[in-house]
Amino acid sequence: MHTPPVDFRRCSAELQTHAQRWTQSAVFAREAPDAVAVHSARGTRTFAQLHQHSNRLAHALRGMGLAAGDALALMCSNRPEFIEVFLAAMRLGLRLTPINSHLTANEVRYIVMDCGARLLITEEGASAQGLAIAGVREVIIDAARDSEASYSHCLVRGRRDELSDASAGTLMLYTSGTTGQPKGVLRRAPECIGPQFEGSFADYQPGDVALCAGPAYHSAPLLFDIRWPLASGVPIVLMAKWDAALALALIERHRVTHAHMVPTMFQRLLALPVTQRAAHDLRSLRFLVHGAAPCTVAVKRQMIEWLGPVLTEYYAATEGGDGIHVSASDWLAKPGTVGRWDPTLGHRILDEAGRDVHPGEVGRIYFKAPAVGRFEYFGDPEKTASAYAGERFTLGDLGYVDADGWLFLTGRAAECIISGGVNIYPQEVDEALLRHPAVNDVCTVGAPDDEWGERVVAVVVPAAAHAPTPELGALLIAHAREQLAAFKRPREIVFDTTLPRTASGKLQRHLVRQRFWAGRERAI
Repeated sequence: MHTPPVDFRRCSAELQTHAQRWTQSAVFAREAPDAVAVHSARGTRTFAQLHQHSNRLAHALRGMGLAAGDALALMCSNRPEFIEVFLAAMRLGLRLTPINSHLTANEVRYIVMDCGARLLITEEGASAQGLAIAGVREVIIDAARDSEASYSHCLVRGRRDELSDASAGTLMLYTSGTTGQPKGVLRRAPECIGPQFEGSFADYQPGDVALCAGPAYHSAPLLFDIRWPLASGVPIVLMAKWDAALALALIERHRVTHAHMVPTMFQRLLALPVTQRAAHDLRSLRFLVHGAAPCTVAVKRQMIEWLGPVLTEYYAATEGGDGIHVSASDWLAKPGTVGRWDPTLGHRILDEAGRDVHPGEVGRIYFKAPAVGRFEYFGDPEKTASAYAGERFTLGDLGYVDADGWLFLTGRAAECIISGGVNIYPQEVDEALLRHPAVNDVCTVGAPDDEWGERVVAVVVPAAAHAPTPELGALLIAHAREQLAAFKRPREIVFDTTLPRTASGKLQRHLVRQRFWAGRERAI
Protein backbone atom coordinates (compact mmCIF):
# COMPACT_ATOMS: atom_id res chain seq x y z
CA MET A 1 0.00 0.00 0.00
CA HIS A 2 1.49 3.34 -1.07
CA THR A 3 0.80 6.35 1.13
CA PRO A 4 -0.40 9.27 -1.03
CA PRO A 5 2.15 12.11 -1.04
CA VAL A 6 1.40 14.80 1.52
CA ASP A 7 3.40 18.02 1.36
CA PHE A 8 3.75 19.53 4.83
CA ARG A 9 6.53 21.91 3.86
CA ARG A 10 4.15 24.86 3.69
CA CYS A 11 3.39 24.21 7.38
CA SER A 12 7.05 24.29 8.39
CA ALA A 13 6.81 27.42 10.56
CA GLU A 14 3.74 26.08 12.36
CA LEU A 15 5.40 22.71 12.86
CA GLN A 16 8.41 24.40 14.47
CA THR A 17 6.10 26.11 16.94
CA HIS A 18 4.31 22.87 17.74
CA ALA A 19 7.69 21.17 18.29
CA GLN A 20 8.04 23.10 21.53
CA ARG A 21 5.13 21.02 22.87
CA TRP A 22 5.53 17.93 20.64
CA THR A 23 2.09 18.48 19.14
CA GLN A 24 3.04 18.52 15.46
CA SER A 25 0.56 15.66 15.07
CA ALA A 26 -2.22 18.25 15.42
CA VAL A 27 -1.07 19.81 12.14
CA PHE A 28 -0.86 16.45 10.36
CA ALA A 29 -4.28 15.40 11.69
CA ARG A 30 -5.78 18.60 10.31
CA GLU A 31 -4.01 18.57 6.93
CA ALA A 32 -4.17 14.85 6.11
CA PRO A 33 -6.44 13.10 8.64
CA ASP A 34 -7.01 9.95 6.60
CA ALA A 35 -3.45 9.40 5.40
CA VAL A 36 -1.72 6.46 7.07
CA ALA A 37 0.92 7.60 9.57
CA VAL A 38 2.00 4.20 10.95
CA HIS A 39 2.07 0.83 9.18
CA SER A 40 2.72 -2.31 11.22
CA ALA A 41 1.72 -5.93 11.59
CA ARG A 42 0.10 -4.89 14.90
CA GLY A 43 -2.20 -2.36 13.26
CA THR A 44 -2.12 0.93 11.39
CA ARG A 45 -2.85 4.48 12.44
CA THR A 46 -3.93 7.42 10.34
CA PHE A 47 -2.59 10.84 11.27
CA ALA A 48 -5.95 11.64 12.88
CA GLN A 49 -6.00 8.41 14.89
CA LEU A 50 -2.42 8.86 16.05
CA HIS A 51 -3.17 12.38 17.26
CA GLN A 52 -6.43 11.43 18.96
CA HIS A 53 -4.99 8.34 20.68
CA SER A 54 -2.01 10.24 22.03
CA ASN A 55 -4.34 12.99 23.31
CA ARG A 56 -6.58 10.44 25.01
CA LEU A 57 -3.60 8.73 26.59
CA ALA A 58 -2.14 12.03 27.82
CA HIS A 59 -5.43 12.90 29.52
CA ALA A 60 -5.68 9.40 31.00
CA LEU A 61 -2.13 9.57 32.38
CA ARG A 62 -2.88 12.94 33.92
CA GLY A 63 -6.02 11.45 35.43
CA MET A 64 -3.83 8.75 37.01
CA GLY A 65 -1.87 11.48 38.76
CA LEU A 66 1.12 11.91 36.45
CA ALA A 67 2.35 15.46 35.98
CA ALA A 68 5.18 17.28 34.22
CA GLY A 69 8.54 16.04 35.49
CA ASP A 70 7.27 12.60 36.55
CA ALA A 71 8.92 9.44 35.20
CA LEU A 72 7.16 6.97 32.92
CA ALA A 73 8.67 3.63 31.86
CA LEU A 74 7.70 1.93 28.60
CA MET A 75 8.54 -1.62 27.56
CA CYS A 76 7.00 -2.92 24.38
CA SER A 77 7.94 -4.06 20.90
CA ASN A 78 7.72 -1.99 17.74
CA ARG A 79 4.02 -1.28 17.46
CA PRO A 80 1.76 1.80 17.13
CA GLU A 81 1.25 2.00 20.89
CA PHE A 82 4.97 2.74 21.35
CA ILE A 83 4.57 5.89 19.26
CA GLU A 84 1.34 6.89 21.02
CA VAL A 85 3.00 6.60 24.43
CA PHE A 86 5.98 8.60 23.21
CA LEU A 87 3.76 11.42 21.93
CA ALA A 88 1.63 11.45 25.08
CA ALA A 89 4.70 11.59 27.34
CA MET A 90 6.34 14.33 25.33
CA ARG A 91 3.27 16.62 25.40
CA LEU A 92 2.58 15.91 29.09
CA GLY A 93 6.10 16.91 30.08
CA LEU A 94 7.05 13.47 31.41
CA ARG A 95 10.51 11.90 31.62
CA LEU A 96 10.13 8.80 29.43
CA THR A 97 12.40 5.76 29.73
CA PRO A 98 11.96 3.15 26.96
CA ILE A 99 13.25 -0.23 28.16
CA ASN A 100 14.86 -3.02 26.16
CA SER A 101 12.18 -5.71 25.95
CA HIS A 102 14.83 -8.46 25.85
CA LEU A 103 16.07 -7.79 29.38
CA THR A 104 15.38 -10.20 32.20
CA ALA A 105 12.73 -9.40 34.79
CA ASN A 106 15.37 -8.42 37.36
CA GLU A 107 17.11 -6.11 34.88
CA VAL A 108 13.82 -4.43 34.03
CA ARG A 109 12.90 -4.12 37.70
CA TYR A 110 16.17 -2.35 38.44
CA ILE A 111 15.67 0.22 35.66
CA VAL A 112 12.04 0.91 36.59
CA MET A 113 13.03 1.53 40.19
CA ASP A 114 16.18 3.50 39.40
CA CYS A 115 14.45 5.92 37.02
CA GLY A 116 11.77 6.58 39.62
CA ALA A 117 8.89 5.57 37.34
CA ARG A 118 5.44 6.08 38.76
CA LEU A 119 3.94 4.02 35.96
CA LEU A 120 5.09 1.18 33.69
CA ILE A 121 3.36 0.64 30.35
CA THR A 122 4.12 -2.82 29.01
CA GLU A 123 2.77 -5.67 26.92
CA GLU A 124 0.69 -8.40 28.46
CA GLY A 125 3.30 -11.09 27.86
CA ALA A 126 6.02 -9.07 29.57
CA SER A 127 3.83 -8.28 32.55
CA ALA A 128 3.24 -11.98 33.09
CA GLN A 129 6.98 -12.49 33.68
CA GLY A 130 6.75 -11.15 37.21
CA LEU A 131 7.45 -7.49 36.60
CA ALA A 132 5.06 -6.24 39.28
CA ILE A 133 6.92 -3.67 41.36
CA ALA A 134 5.70 -2.25 44.63
CA GLY A 135 4.59 1.36 44.29
CA VAL A 136 4.61 1.32 40.48
CA ARG A 137 1.30 1.09 38.64
CA GLU A 138 1.01 -0.84 35.38
CA VAL A 139 -0.88 -0.22 32.18
CA ILE A 140 -0.92 -3.32 30.01
CA ILE A 141 -1.20 -3.30 26.23
CA ASP A 142 -3.40 -6.16 24.90
CA ALA A 143 -5.08 -6.70 28.27
CA ALA A 144 -8.86 -7.20 28.28
CA ARG A 145 -10.69 -3.96 27.51
CA ASP A 146 -12.74 -4.11 30.73
CA SER A 147 -9.59 -4.26 32.88
CA GLU A 148 -8.80 -1.07 34.78
CA ALA A 149 -5.13 -1.60 33.92
CA SER A 150 -5.66 -2.05 30.18
CA TYR A 151 -4.25 0.34 27.60
CA SER A 152 -7.53 0.32 25.67
CA HIS A 153 -9.37 1.32 28.86
CA CYS A 154 -7.08 4.35 29.12
CA LEU A 155 -7.95 5.37 25.57
CA VAL A 156 -11.66 5.11 26.30
CA ARG A 157 -11.31 7.03 29.56
CA GLY A 158 -9.17 9.87 28.15
CA ARG A 159 -10.51 12.86 26.20
CA ARG A 160 -9.59 13.34 22.56
CA ASP A 161 -9.02 17.10 22.76
CA GLU A 162 -5.54 18.53 23.12
CA LEU A 163 -4.03 19.44 26.47
CA SER A 164 -4.48 23.15 27.03
CA ASP A 165 -1.16 23.34 28.87
CA ALA A 166 1.03 20.87 26.96
CA SER A 167 4.74 20.99 27.83
CA ALA A 168 7.69 19.20 26.24
CA GLY A 169 8.93 16.06 27.93
CA THR A 170 12.36 14.46 28.03
CA LEU A 171 13.86 11.08 27.20
CA MET A 172 16.14 9.11 29.49
CA LEU A 173 17.70 6.04 27.89
CA TYR A 174 19.69 3.57 29.96
CA THR A 175 23.21 2.47 29.20
CA SER A 176 25.15 0.09 31.42
CA GLY A 177 28.19 1.42 33.24
CA THR A 178 31.59 -0.19 33.66
CA THR A 179 30.71 -0.76 37.31
CA GLY A 180 27.94 -3.11 36.27
CA GLN A 181 24.64 -1.36 36.92
CA PRO A 182 22.89 0.52 34.11
CA LYS A 183 22.79 4.31 34.29
CA GLY A 184 20.16 6.66 32.92
CA VAL A 185 21.56 9.15 30.41
CA LEU A 186 19.50 12.30 30.82
CA ARG A 187 19.49 15.63 29.04
CA ARG A 188 17.16 17.95 30.89
CA ALA A 189 16.53 20.18 27.88
CA PRO A 190 13.08 19.45 26.35
CA GLU A 191 12.97 16.97 23.48
CA CYS A 192 11.91 19.43 20.77
CA ILE A 193 12.59 18.34 17.18
CA GLY A 194 11.43 20.41 14.25
CA PRO A 195 10.62 19.14 10.76
CA GLN A 196 13.52 17.72 8.75
CA PHE A 197 12.70 19.05 5.31
CA GLU A 198 15.02 20.07 2.46
CA GLY A 199 18.45 21.14 3.60
CA SER A 200 18.37 18.99 6.72
CA PHE A 201 20.29 15.75 7.20
CA ALA A 202 17.18 13.67 6.42
CA ASP A 203 16.07 15.92 3.54
CA TYR A 204 12.44 14.71 3.60
CA GLN A 205 10.34 15.36 0.51
CA PRO A 206 6.63 14.81 -0.22
CA GLY A 207 5.82 11.11 -0.49
CA ASP A 208 8.75 9.91 1.62
CA VAL A 209 8.33 6.88 3.91
CA ALA A 210 10.57 5.77 6.80
CA LEU A 211 11.28 2.17 7.77
CA CYS A 212 11.96 1.44 11.43
CA ALA A 213 13.98 -1.77 11.15
CA GLY A 214 15.59 -1.72 14.60
CA PRO A 215 14.07 -1.70 18.08
CA ALA A 216 12.51 1.66 18.91
CA TYR A 217 13.89 1.58 22.45
CA HIS A 218 17.40 2.15 21.04
CA SER A 219 18.46 5.75 20.53
CA ALA A 220 19.34 5.60 16.81
CA PRO A 221 16.12 3.98 15.46
CA LEU A 222 14.14 6.18 17.85
CA LEU A 223 15.71 9.29 16.35
CA PHE A 224 16.11 8.44 12.67
CA ASP A 225 13.05 6.24 12.16
CA ILE A 226 10.48 7.66 14.60
CA ARG A 227 11.26 11.10 16.06
CA TRP A 228 12.37 12.75 12.80
CA PRO A 229 9.51 11.27 10.72
CA LEU A 230 7.00 12.13 13.47
CA ALA A 231 8.11 15.77 13.41
CA SER A 232 7.87 15.93 9.62
CA GLY A 233 4.64 14.10 8.79
CA VAL A 234 6.50 11.19 7.18
CA PRO A 235 4.71 7.82 7.41
CA ILE A 236 6.52 5.14 9.44
CA VAL A 237 6.70 1.42 8.68
CA LEU A 238 7.39 -0.52 11.87
CA MET A 239 9.08 -3.93 11.78
CA ALA A 240 8.24 -5.97 14.88
CA LYS A 241 11.69 -7.56 14.70
CA TRP A 242 14.50 -7.72 12.18
CA ASP A 243 14.06 -10.06 9.22
CA ALA A 244 16.19 -9.46 6.13
CA ALA A 245 13.72 -10.88 3.60
CA LEU A 246 10.81 -9.00 5.17
CA ALA A 247 12.80 -5.76 5.14
CA LEU A 248 13.21 -5.99 1.36
CA ALA A 249 9.52 -6.78 0.92
CA LEU A 250 8.48 -3.81 3.07
CA ILE A 251 10.79 -1.41 1.24
CA GLU A 252 9.25 -2.48 -2.06
CA ARG A 253 5.64 -2.58 -0.82
CA HIS A 254 5.66 0.82 0.89
CA ARG A 255 8.20 2.50 -1.41
CA VAL A 256 10.40 3.24 1.57
CA THR A 257 12.81 6.12 1.07
CA HIS A 258 14.54 6.36 4.47
CA ALA A 259 15.89 3.73 6.87
CA HIS A 260 18.49 3.31 9.60
CA MET A 261 20.40 0.04 9.89
CA VAL A 262 23.45 -1.39 11.63
CA PRO A 263 26.22 -3.43 9.97
CA THR A 264 24.82 -6.75 11.25
CA MET A 265 21.67 -6.05 9.25
CA PHE A 266 23.83 -5.45 6.18
CA GLN A 267 25.42 -8.86 6.77
CA ARG A 268 22.00 -10.53 6.90
CA LEU A 269 20.84 -8.76 3.75
CA LEU A 270 23.97 -9.75 1.83
CA ALA A 271 23.57 -13.35 3.02
CA LEU A 272 20.28 -13.63 1.10
CA PRO A 273 20.52 -15.36 -2.30
CA VAL A 274 21.34 -12.91 -5.08
CA THR A 275 18.18 -13.96 -6.93
CA GLN A 276 16.07 -13.12 -3.87
CA ARG A 277 17.68 -9.71 -3.51
CA ALA A 278 17.26 -8.98 -7.22
CA ALA A 279 13.57 -9.88 -7.11
CA HIS A 280 12.71 -6.73 -5.13
CA ASP A 281 12.34 -3.23 -6.52
CA LEU A 282 14.35 -1.07 -4.12
CA ARG A 283 14.65 2.01 -6.32
CA SER A 284 12.59 4.12 -3.89
CA LEU A 285 15.36 3.90 -1.27
CA ARG A 286 17.16 7.23 -1.17
CA PHE A 287 18.69 7.52 2.30
CA LEU A 288 20.06 4.47 4.12
CA VAL A 289 21.90 5.77 7.17
CA HIS A 290 24.06 3.54 9.32
CA GLY A 291 26.19 3.81 12.42
CA ALA A 292 26.19 2.61 16.05
CA ALA A 293 28.95 0.10 15.21
CA PRO A 294 31.89 -0.07 12.77
CA CYS A 295 31.19 -1.47 9.33
CA THR A 296 33.89 -3.41 7.53
CA VAL A 297 35.15 -2.08 4.21
CA ALA A 298 34.16 -5.26 2.38
CA VAL A 299 30.57 -5.26 3.65
CA LYS A 300 30.00 -1.58 2.96
CA ARG A 301 31.47 -1.83 -0.53
CA GLN A 302 29.10 -4.69 -1.33
CA MET A 303 26.12 -2.68 -0.07
CA ILE A 304 27.05 0.29 -2.26
CA GLU A 305 27.58 -1.96 -5.29
CA TRP A 306 24.11 -3.41 -4.72
CA LEU A 307 22.03 -0.36 -3.74
CA GLY A 308 24.04 2.50 -5.20
CA PRO A 309 25.15 5.71 -3.46
CA VAL A 310 22.28 5.79 -0.94
CA LEU A 311 24.37 4.91 2.12
CA THR A 312 25.35 7.60 4.61
CA GLU A 313 27.46 6.74 7.64
CA TYR A 314 27.47 8.82 10.81
CA TYR A 315 29.77 8.99 13.81
CA ALA A 316 28.14 10.65 16.80
CA ALA A 317 27.32 10.24 20.48
CA THR A 318 23.98 9.54 22.13
CA GLU A 319 25.26 11.80 24.91
CA GLY A 320 25.05 14.84 22.62
CA GLY A 321 27.32 17.15 20.66
CA ASP A 322 27.72 17.49 16.90
CA GLY A 323 28.62 14.38 14.96
CA ILE A 324 30.11 13.89 11.52
CA HIS A 325 29.03 11.82 8.54
CA VAL A 326 30.21 10.62 5.16
CA SER A 327 28.37 10.00 1.89
CA ALA A 328 28.86 6.86 -0.17
CA SER A 329 30.79 8.71 -2.87
CA ASP A 330 33.19 10.29 -0.38
CA TRP A 331 33.61 6.97 1.41
CA LEU A 332 34.55 5.24 -1.85
CA ALA A 333 37.37 7.76 -2.23
CA LYS A 334 38.44 7.12 1.40
CA PRO A 335 37.34 3.55 2.27
CA GLY A 336 37.00 3.05 6.01
CA THR A 337 36.52 6.68 7.00
CA VAL A 338 33.60 7.71 9.22
CA GLY A 339 33.55 11.31 8.01
CA ARG A 340 35.50 14.50 7.47
CA TRP A 341 36.95 15.86 10.68
CA ASP A 342 35.65 19.36 11.32
CA PRO A 343 37.77 21.34 13.81
CA THR A 344 35.15 24.10 13.86
CA LEU A 345 32.86 21.75 15.83
CA GLY A 346 35.28 21.97 18.74
CA HIS A 347 36.11 18.25 18.76
CA ARG A 348 39.72 17.21 19.39
CA ILE A 349 41.96 14.15 19.20
CA LEU A 350 44.38 14.07 22.13
CA ASP A 351 47.27 11.89 23.24
CA GLU A 352 47.67 10.52 26.77
CA ALA A 353 49.24 13.79 27.90
CA GLY A 354 46.24 15.79 26.67
CA ARG A 355 48.02 17.26 23.65
CA ASP A 356 46.56 17.50 20.15
CA VAL A 357 47.96 14.78 17.90
CA HIS A 358 49.38 15.39 14.43
CA PRO A 359 47.74 14.05 11.22
CA GLY A 360 48.22 10.29 11.02
CA GLU A 361 48.81 9.91 14.79
CA VAL A 362 46.33 7.90 16.86
CA GLY A 363 44.72 9.59 19.84
CA ARG A 364 41.54 9.58 21.90
CA ILE A 365 38.55 11.31 20.30
CA TYR A 366 36.75 14.02 22.28
CA PHE A 367 33.40 15.61 21.42
CA LYS A 368 32.55 19.14 22.45
CA ALA A 369 29.57 19.08 24.77
CA PRO A 370 26.62 21.26 23.74
CA ALA A 371 26.23 24.55 25.56
CA VAL A 372 22.66 23.68 26.55
CA GLY A 373 21.22 20.29 27.43
CA ARG A 374 24.40 18.46 28.39
CA PHE A 375 23.90 14.86 29.42
CA GLU A 376 24.15 13.64 32.97
CA TYR A 377 24.09 10.20 34.54
CA PHE A 378 20.86 10.20 36.50
CA GLY A 379 21.43 10.25 40.23
CA ASP A 380 25.22 9.98 39.91
CA PRO A 381 26.93 13.39 39.91
CA GLU A 382 30.37 11.86 40.45
CA LYS A 383 30.08 9.65 37.37
CA THR A 384 28.74 12.61 35.41
CA ALA A 385 31.72 14.76 36.40
CA SER A 386 34.19 12.01 35.47
CA ALA A 387 32.77 11.81 31.92
CA TYR A 388 33.77 15.38 31.10
CA ALA A 389 37.16 16.93 30.45
CA GLY A 390 36.32 20.61 30.60
CA GLU A 391 33.90 21.32 27.78
CA ARG A 392 34.48 17.96 26.13
CA PHE A 393 33.66 14.31 26.71
CA THR A 394 34.88 11.06 25.17
CA LEU A 395 33.32 7.73 24.27
CA GLY A 396 36.76 6.14 24.62
CA ASP A 397 37.22 5.70 20.87
CA LEU A 398 40.69 5.93 19.36
CA GLY A 399 41.42 7.20 15.87
CA TYR A 400 43.40 9.46 13.59
CA VAL A 401 42.82 12.10 10.93
CA ASP A 402 44.67 11.63 7.65
CA ALA A 403 46.44 14.38 5.73
CA ASP A 404 43.21 15.20 3.85
CA GLY A 405 41.15 15.63 7.03
CA TRP A 406 39.22 12.32 7.11
CA LEU A 407 38.67 10.52 10.43
CA PHE A 408 39.44 6.81 10.80
CA LEU A 409 38.64 4.77 13.91
CA THR A 410 41.32 2.33 15.04
CA GLY A 411 40.20 1.03 18.42
CA ARG A 412 38.38 1.67 21.63
CA ALA A 413 40.03 2.59 24.90
CA ALA A 414 36.74 2.21 26.76
CA GLU A 415 35.60 -1.22 27.91
CA CYS A 416 32.29 -1.25 26.06
CA ILE A 417 31.59 -4.16 23.69
CA ILE A 418 29.50 -3.34 20.62
CA SER A 419 27.78 -6.41 19.21
CA GLY A 420 25.28 -5.92 16.42
CA GLY A 421 25.14 -2.21 17.21
CA VAL A 422 24.16 -2.84 20.85
CA ASN A 423 26.32 -1.71 23.77
CA ILE A 424 27.32 -4.43 26.25
CA TYR A 425 29.34 -3.54 29.33
CA PRO A 426 31.70 -6.34 30.38
CA GLN A 427 31.69 -5.65 34.11
CA GLU A 428 28.02 -6.62 34.20
CA VAL A 429 28.86 -9.99 32.61
CA ASP A 430 31.83 -10.42 34.98
CA GLU A 431 29.63 -9.91 38.02
CA ALA A 432 27.07 -12.42 36.79
CA LEU A 433 29.71 -15.12 36.24
CA LEU A 434 31.41 -14.40 39.58
CA ARG A 435 28.20 -15.43 41.32
CA HIS A 436 28.98 -19.02 40.30
CA PRO A 437 31.16 -20.87 42.83
CA ALA A 438 33.30 -22.40 40.05
CA VAL A 439 34.62 -18.96 39.01
CA ASN A 440 37.61 -17.54 40.84
CA ASP A 441 38.27 -14.65 38.46
CA VAL A 442 36.91 -13.49 35.11
CA CYS A 443 37.47 -10.90 32.41
CA THR A 444 34.85 -10.39 29.70
CA VAL A 445 35.90 -8.79 26.41
CA GLY A 446 34.71 -8.32 22.86
CA ALA A 447 36.36 -10.60 20.31
CA PRO A 448 36.17 -10.00 16.54
CA ASP A 449 33.15 -11.46 14.79
CA ASP A 450 32.48 -11.22 11.05
CA GLU A 451 28.70 -10.99 11.46
CA TRP A 452 28.19 -9.11 14.74
CA GLY A 453 31.33 -6.97 14.77
CA GLU A 454 32.18 -8.29 18.22
CA ARG A 455 31.08 -11.32 20.20
CA VAL A 456 31.11 -11.61 23.98
CA VAL A 457 33.92 -13.83 25.28
CA ALA A 458 34.64 -14.48 28.98
CA VAL A 459 38.15 -15.46 30.06
CA VAL A 460 37.69 -17.43 33.28
CA VAL A 461 40.09 -18.54 35.99
CA PRO A 462 38.33 -21.53 37.60
CA ALA A 463 38.17 -22.03 41.34
CA ALA A 464 40.68 -24.58 42.68
CA ALA A 465 38.16 -27.41 42.92
CA HIS A 466 37.00 -27.11 39.31
CA ALA A 467 38.83 -28.32 36.20
CA PRO A 468 38.74 -26.15 33.05
CA THR A 469 36.65 -28.49 30.94
CA PRO A 470 34.14 -27.98 28.12
CA GLU A 471 31.48 -29.17 30.54
CA LEU A 472 32.34 -26.36 32.95
CA GLY A 473 32.20 -23.87 30.09
CA ALA A 474 28.70 -25.07 29.17
CA LEU A 475 27.67 -24.88 32.83
CA LEU A 476 28.83 -21.25 33.09
CA ILE A 477 27.02 -20.25 29.90
CA ALA A 478 23.85 -21.85 31.31
CA HIS A 479 24.40 -19.89 34.52
CA ALA A 480 24.73 -16.66 32.53
CA ARG A 481 21.47 -17.49 30.77
CA GLU A 482 19.68 -17.21 34.13
CA GLN A 483 21.35 -13.91 35.02
CA LEU A 484 21.55 -11.88 31.82
CA ALA A 485 19.57 -10.87 28.77
CA ALA A 486 20.38 -13.02 25.74
CA PHE A 487 22.43 -10.38 23.91
CA LYS A 488 24.75 -9.96 26.93
CA ARG A 489 25.54 -13.64 27.49
CA PRO A 490 29.04 -14.89 26.63
CA ARG A 491 29.17 -16.85 23.40
CA GLU A 492 32.41 -18.49 24.44
CA ILE A 493 34.21 -19.34 27.69
CA VAL A 494 38.02 -19.37 27.52
CA PHE A 495 39.94 -20.70 30.53
CA ASP A 496 43.23 -19.36 31.87
CA THR A 497 45.32 -19.70 35.02
CA THR A 498 45.61 -15.97 35.75
CA LEU A 499 44.46 -12.56 34.55
CA PRO A 500 46.60 -9.43 34.19
CA ARG A 501 46.10 -7.01 37.07
CA THR A 502 47.97 -3.95 38.27
CA ALA A 503 49.78 -3.84 41.60
CA SER A 504 46.64 -2.34 43.11
CA GLY A 505 44.54 -5.22 41.77
CA LYS A 506 42.83 -3.39 38.88
CA LEU A 507 41.96 -5.71 36.03
CA GLN A 508 43.79 -4.77 32.81
CA ARG A 509 40.99 -5.62 30.44
CA HIS A 510 42.69 -4.08 27.43
CA LEU A 511 45.53 -6.63 27.67
CA VAL A 512 43.06 -9.51 27.64
CA ARG A 513 41.26 -7.96 24.69
CA GLN A 514 44.53 -7.72 22.75
CA ARG A 515 44.79 -11.53 22.70
CA PHE A 516 41.80 -11.72 20.38
CA TRP A 517 42.57 -8.67 18.21
CA ALA A 518 46.30 -9.26 17.64
CA GLY A 519 47.33 -9.00 14.00
CA ARG A 520 44.22 -7.09 12.91
CA GLU A 521 44.39 -3.69 11.29
CA ARG A 522 41.69 -2.29 13.56
CA ALA A 523 40.79 -3.19 17.14
CA ILE A 524 37.18 -2.07 16.81
